[in-house]
Amino acid sequence: MKIQVVFVCLGNICRSPMAEAVFQRLVDDAGLSHKFSIDSAGTSNWHVGEAAHRGTRRVLTDHDIKYSGRSRQLRANDLSSTTYIVAMDQNNIHDIKNKFGDYQRLYRLLDFSNNDEVRDVPDPYYSGNFEYVYQLVLAGAEGLLAVIREQEGI
Repeated sequence: MKIQVVFVCLGNICRSPMAEAVFQRLVDDAGLSHKFSIDSAGTSNWHVGEAAHRGTRRVLTDHDIKYSGRSRQLRANDLSSTTYIVAMDQNNIHDIKNKFGDYQRLYRLLDFSNNDEVRDVPDPYYSGNFEYVYQLVLAGAEGLLAVIREQEGI
C-alpha cells in the first residue's frame, strides 16, 4: 500500500501544487516513487479545474520541476484514505478541522523545517514572492520526507 500525501492550501493554485511538485521531485530523486501517491487540494472551490498560478509554474520551471496538475477541492475521502494531510498554514488547518473534524495526521508543512521564525507558508498570490515561497516549501518538503522515511522505515 502506498504512502499517500496531500498538500493543502486555500485555492490549490499557488502553494499546495508547488509543494506537491517539489515533494514529488524529492521522492523521485530518492528512488521512492513506487512507495508514494502525492497530490494537492484546496480548502475552497474558487479555482477548481484551473492550472497552477503562472508564478508557481514559473518558479517550478526555474528549478527544472515539471507540474501539470489542476486545482481541486479537498474531499472527505482524502482524509479517510490519506496517510498525511499537509497544510500550508494555520488557517488551512482551521478550515480542514472546521469542515471535516480532527484528523490524526494533519500537519503544517513548516513544522518539518528547521526555520523557527516562519511557521506558515505565506500565500504569494498577491505578493508575487514565489521564489521565497519555493525556498520555504523545499525546506519543509525535505524535512517531511525525512520524517516519513523514519516513521515508515523506508
